[in-house]
Amino acid sequence: MNTWQLDTASPEETRRLGCCLGREIRQPVVLLLVGELGAGKTCLAQGVARGLDVPADEPVVSPSYTLMNVYPGRLEMYHFDLYRLSNPDELHDLGVEEYLPGAGVALVEWGNRFPGLSDDFLQIEISHACGDSRRFTLSARGPVAGALLERFRQAWQTAA
Repeated sequence: MNTWQLDTASPEETRRLGCCLGREIRQPVVLLLVGELGAGKTCLAQGVARGLDVPADEPVVSPSYTLMNVYPGRLEMYHFDLYRLSNPDELHDLGVEEYLPGAGVALVEWGNRFPGLSDDFLQIEISHACGDSRRFTLSARGPVAGALLERFRQAWQTAA
């Protein structure tokens, strides 16, 4: 797996990071977000949505109770939250297989709870650092995710 690690200093910078990532997405892809409660998964998702040209007046919120929200953009974003699920059969009932990879961007919070969701994905692990700082460890598996990670790394480093 191709891996890259970086830190953000604030929620605003986490959203900028997500926006940069979203701008680099050129085809359907699976993003697995991993991190404890309050780590910044939804904050990152908000940025990814803006990078995918989801309208600014469209609120991007955690789908904790709806399990999935769909956002229109350059590519549709399917935002899943699997925190409340405990059985792989529930994934089938939700129809997850239609969206992984599907025709858009499947952004899956707590995706690590169900190994094998996809063969090609970018896993983004978020952990608390100091204060509002967050550490991001991005690991690509598969050609689509690998190419995305390389484009994103170059774009972020160029912008910094």
